[in-house]
Amino acid sequence: MRVTVIGTGYVGAVTGACLGWLGHRVTCVDTNSSRIERLRAGISPIYEPGLEDLLRAAAARGGLDFTTSLDQAVRESEVIFIAVGTPSMPSGEANLSYLETAARSIGAALTTSAAGPGFRVIVNKSTVPVGSGNLVGTLVREGMANGSQAEFGVASNPEFLREGSAIHDSFFPDRIVVGAEDRRTLDAMRALYAPLVAQQFAAPPFAPRPAAIGTIPFVGTTLTSAEMIKYSANAFLAMKIGFANEMANICERVGADITQVMSGIGLDSRIGPKFLNAGLGWGGSCFGKDIRSLLHTAGEYGYHARLLETSLAVNDAQRLSVIQKLQEKLRILKGRTVALLGLAFKPDTDDLRDAPSLQIAAKLTQMGVRVRAFDPVAMDICREQNPDLAITYCASAEEACTGSDALILVTEWPQFAALDLVSLAGRMSHAVLIDGRNLFDPMAARAAGFDYCGIGRP
Repeated sequence: MRVTVIGTGYVGAVTGACLGWLGHRVTCVDTNSSRIERLRAGISPIYEPGLEDLLRAAAARGGLDFTTSLDQAVRESEVIFIAVGTPSMPSGEANLSYLETAARSIGAALTTSAAGPGFRVIVNKSTVPVGSGNLVGTLVREGMANGSQAEFGVASNPEFLREGSAIHDSFFPDRIVVGAEDRRTLDAMRALYAPLVAQQFAAPPFAPRPAAIGTIPFVGTTLTSAEMIKYSANAFLAMKIGFANEMANICERVGADITQVMSGIGLDSRIGPKFLNAGLGWGGSCFGKDIRSLLHTAGEYGYHARLLETSLAVNDAQRLSVIQKLQEKLRILKGRTVALLGLAFKPDTDDLRDAPSLQIAAKLTQMGVRVRAFDPVAMDICREQNPDLAITYCASAEEACTGSDALILVTEWPQFAALDLVSLAGRMSHAVLIDGRNLFDPMAARAAGFDYCGIGRP
């Protein structure tokens, strides 16, 4: 099928590359000309394992190209994805200005020329509030030239990608959700995703197919329900992490070990083991933004969603719990030096959106602490995005720890688990370790000379 993807950020670039690999003819469109040039050279706009390999492979197979010109791509395409940003506004409401611009541009480009298909599907891939499918349809029609008879349908096709494993999640998803109000639109999306649903495609070598995977569920539903599925999923996962952190804080007070408690409850098939790791809380571009948007929608309809409000409050408090732990260990923080291991909100990404590290670093510097930081991937982008953040960037974990009074493990990068703790402790003025992700074995850390403190561990 002929496909256009508008927006080459995280979702757009991954979606375009994966559809191109599957054999569709995909054009990715963006107004940022320098980004388009980099993508043409096979350079990813984001750090995501395997994405550059996939971009180059899909392009080499003739399935993927990039342009700043939207009109021709839209006119020739059967399926048009909108994958633009929908950032939060101060009210919590999603900013739909990019979505609205894309929809109007699609309308202006649609024609019934012989070169193009007779029926198009316009797909909301961006995470958008309930009702956005209807809005897109209206804006496309408003953007169409007078007298245009172009036929189109609107679909909601939310993404469920985890940063750091987006390629795997795209090729081997738990489910594919498509919302539409007419059969032609739904059938077109079934055809688009047929190789994924049946798992009848050659998996790329950098994303091998799991041995036990079977047919992928295709969930066909209404526009409104598909939009709610996305928000509900993220809200539930955020609450699950928040629950683990609430239990961790109780475990600390009664002498239980949260890792054992969560392991025990995760064996219950009704609960499951995922997203039960206690720590510094969640970050990233999705959970906080989506919960705030859902709260705004609930408020528009006169409903007070208390559980969602509490999820945000629990997460904010959890991040700063490390400050209290430092005070308990060092008493006076002013004039101290603290090392942070990890800046990205999670491993295998350079994404700093809503990263706990930034809030922790800002609070520490405000309290007169000298902050030293190391991250394997995210330091350059942190410098660029946060020029006023007064921290020292170090070339290694060892450099960050040298002369420091305490070490906070913020991001559980796998390479941090292999660090020589004896060597790190020996470099520090005071060997205090606040393990914000429960990455290290407490007994091993103490044997190495650290005054160890985890999250929810006695």
